[in-house]
Amino acid sequence: MSVQVLQSIKQAIGNLNPEEIRSHTGRPLRLFLNASRDDDYRRMEQFFAPRELSRAKSSQVRSRLYRASDGVSPASASDLEIYFEPEAKAAAGAYADLAAHNVFAFYADDPERTIRDVLQRRPDLAIPLALHLIPFRNEVSRRIIKKVARENALFALATAVPDIIPFISLPWAIGEFASDTAVLTANQIRMAFILAAANDHDIGYREQKGEIASIVLGAFGWRAVARELVGKIPLGGGLIPKAAIAYAGTRVVGLSLERFYRVGKGYTREERRVAYEDALERGKRLTATLLETLKPRWQAET
Repeated sequence: MSVQVLQSIKQAIGNLNPEEIRSHTGRPLRLFLNASRDDDYRRMEQFFAPRELSRAKSSQVRSRLYRASDGVSPASASDLEIYFEPEAKAAAGAYADLAAHNVFAFYADDPERTIRDVLQRRPDLAIPLALHLIPFRNEVSRRIIKKVARENALFALATAVPDIIPFISLPWAIGEFASDTAVLTANQIRMAFILAAANDHDIGYREQKGEIASIVLGAFGWRAVARELVGKIPLGGGLIPKAAIAYAGTRVVGLSLERFYRVGKGYTREERRVAYEDALERGKRLTATLLETLKPRWQAET
């Protein structure tokens, strides 16, 4: 990788601010559990505070769980009310617009549905929920990886065909200095910050220097592949593999980081190879779909 590109990556990384993520994780968060029977309360508590937690972690989690029978009421926008399923139907009847309130059902036979419902309506609480409540971590991590991989695929398309894809507003700071590689790499590092926060790990350049170094070094490989592709062939040709590589590289980085934060070790070389092949196919399908949606506009302008 040229010194110029490396400097561009360094400059792009310097525009990331892990402190913003730290402050976001500090948002107050409480779950108010509602049930008519003690057994139902316990089922919800055992899901949100699994028995395998250490005593210290269990105490920390339970400090955020409240029973409605305790007489404490929600007081902030970050307080969520979880009703055992039959009670949730009654609660829904008490609100003119359930979606406008922080009221959710706990599905005892499918608690993962509860996780998805909460994240669908309160994506702003995804990181604090994952940080404090372990059952949210897998789904939050999955969504983070999917979102950032898609962003990088979109950026690869935007730089390849700027005439039909106006510059999209991406959630990280870039300047005119940034090359494609710098922006994609910086976004992967931003993903590392968010995944670390969601999995209760320290966030920051110093705290994550190993992960950051690995991401920067990894940029050497996929950039060498991407630069061989033709990126400005109308609707196809080099566009699909170019964006697919951006997607695949980002997805594999995310999956390996999630494994590292969850169990203490990332993917092996063989696991990365298998994951990359799968991610590349996913990236190709995603890019083809995106290009198909852009085809009417392309045809109109040509």
